[in-house]
Amino acid sequence: MAPSRSPSALNMSDLPDFEERARALLPPHVSAYFAAIAGAGVGFDEGTADWSAVRFRPRVLRDVGSVSLSTTILGTPVRTPVLVAPMAQQVGAHPDGEVAMGRAVAATGSLLGVSTNTGVPFTAIAQTGAPWWFQVYVTRDRSLTERLVERAVANGARALLLTVDMIIPLPAQVNPLGWPDSPAKVRLANLTAEEQAAAGLAGTEIDRSINFDTIGWLRELSGLPVLVKGVLRADDAWRCVDAGAAGVVVSTHGGRRLGPTASAARALPGSSLRSVITPRSMPTVASGLESTLQRPSRWELEASSSAGRFCGRWPPRARKAPSK
Repeated sequence: MAPSRSPSALNMSDLPDFEERARALLPPHVSAYFAAIAGAGVGFDEGTADWSAVRFRPRVLRDVGSVSLSTTILGTPVRTPVLVAPMAQQVGAHPDGEVAMGRAVAATGSLLGVSTNTGVPFTAIAQTGAPWWFQVYVTRDRSLTERLVERAVANGARALLLTVDMIIPLPAQVNPLGWPDSPAKVRLANLTAEEQAAAGLAGTEIDRSINFDTIGWLRELSGLPVLVKGVLRADDAWRCVDAGAAGVVVSTHGGRRLGPTASAARALPGSSLRSVITPRSMPTVASGLESTLQRPSRWELEASSSAGRFCGRWPPRARKAPSK
């Protein structure tokens, strides 16, 4: 029998091992939340298959005596184009949540996305030294979003990620609001209890009336670049850029929102989203990549840009869909 390996000894080709170890360690409701996907999972499975189906036409006679993955993303130097996507309930996986993630990001020279629903104070995240972007779910009570954005800016956020593809709550059976009371359940940690109580549960829900004008509102409010996350169409991407977005994130939210959508891999070349790569816009990809062999596929598709790739929750294998 092969000797047991600790997670620190695993390399990035062993992602399935990480998933299985995590599933064994986490409470079932936490594991179900991280693995939740939309519908029967067809869209998620197609996304993984689409990245695996990409084939290369390698260039030759280029000087590769010295190779570096370093780049600059919206003015932030990084040593790798693989970024850490915003993920809520990280405190459900580890008590330190985004603080632990931020330390790892700082050590590897990457960039951290921080969710609106983080259970960790911005001040603690800033102290890790990791460059970070704040992911924005616009709330029905806009004053809550204003406070969150202002506090993120005050703590060093370098850009905003306006998420536009998730405007309804997760199914009750995987929604953290239904978790047992514990520190793992904490959300919206950067709003006070009094602010949340004054807004009420309805006020903290995602505002379904957001539109292209929301981009300009967030730019004016923050003074930061705004990227729009959840774009799968070139015409939408152009409208985002025309409305003031610094870029778009081509994403299906990890297959969590609408099952029968085009995958990020299929949307990027197929809908002319590459045409949006201009000096005034930056596309970034999330969703569907689950192995190191697939990452060069993403880099090849975006070789003419300084874009990055967000890595988020584990790919859910052998899972049962939470809802239809």
